[in-house]
Amino acid sequence: MIEMELNKIIIDEKRPDQIIVLKEKNGSRLMPIIIGYLEANAIKLKVSGVTPPRPLTHDLLFSVIEGLGASVAKILIDALENNTFYAKLVLRLSGEASEKIIDARPSDAVAMAVRAHAPIFVEEEVIKRSEVFHQQP
Repeated sequence: MIEMELNKIIIDEKRPDQIIVLKEKNGSRLMPIIIGYLEANAIKLKVSGVTPPRPLTHDLLFSVIEGLGASVAKILIDALENNTFYAKLVLRLSGEASEKIIDARPSDAVAMAVRAHAPIFVEEEVIKRSEVFHQQP
């Protein structure tokens, strides 16, 4: 697994599909993921430090996880099948050594990662299959 971080959020309000770009944390590889407008907006709001007057869906889920005594340990993007990325939330329960793995869309997983300040890991094969270009150092 390769650690990556959110590098860009590209929002075009005239299109239903938006793009987030993950960048290899200690490298130059970039991985774009097409996501929905609402998910892109939820990520952008949190990254921009905007707090809506009422909790949005990802804020609610994050509060529920914390309220149950758990935390988002990390997210994994571990598969790419038929042009669809697959991700998992890895939750750590308070006082337990084991982790709970929850299936998630990458957009929702990244939205949770930015709220939890959790690391994002991507399977090497997924990066290779989705890589379009390198960012210059």
